[in-house]
Amino acid sequence: MFKKKDIFFKTLEQMADVIVEAVDRFAVSVSGELPNMADFTKEMKDFEHRGDDFTHTIITELNKTFITPIEREDIMELVKRLDDVLDGVEACVSRFDMYHVTKSDVNIRNFADCLRRCSLEIKSAIYLLTQKKLLAMQPHCVKLHELENEGDVLMRQSVKHLFQNVTDPIELMKYKEVYERLEETTDSCEHVANTLQSIIMRNS
Repeated sequence: MFKKKDIFFKTLEQMADVIVEAVDRFAVSVSGELPNMADFTKEMKDFEHRGDDFTHTIITELNKTFITPIEREDIMELVKRLDDVLDGVEACVSRFDMYHVTKSDVNIRNFADCLRRCSLEIKSAIYLLTQKKLLAMQPHCVKLHELENEGDVLMRQSVKHLFQNVTDPIELMKYKEVYERLEETTDSCEHVANTLQSIIMRNS
């Protein structure tokens, strides 16, 4: 039984670590000149694949295990929400590639900073979960809600700035789509917080 507890919690920690790693790489990459897009998209796809592998590990273990450290539905929901964050980051970069976005801007960098802070809150909360320090997760969940609100504000400011300063309709459409996908990724981070808060309520 303890071995199975270890694999569930260890895998959740690994997913949180990869989220931090992927978001940090994204933030560094958009902080200046964008890197080679083929390499960038491949790197983000690799992070997404690692998330998929962790998800498959959890599903396989759930199918073999009768007793789990927390409710199996909570484990499955949490894994899905964590995977959504990795999918979101990868989807943002894929849009750079699809729409031939060749330059970052201050709005993208602000979103990247917001996501970086989200990733650190997620990691902190997940590591507290694996230590069964459930109530201690709450401040991190609250912070994730605050950061999602920050993402909403960034979205409004970014689109306003876009329509005020960009006259080329194609460029406007491309960057608006990128901003929207970044904001949706902050939503995915908040969904992690919602799932964690449900776990707190059911187990405290």
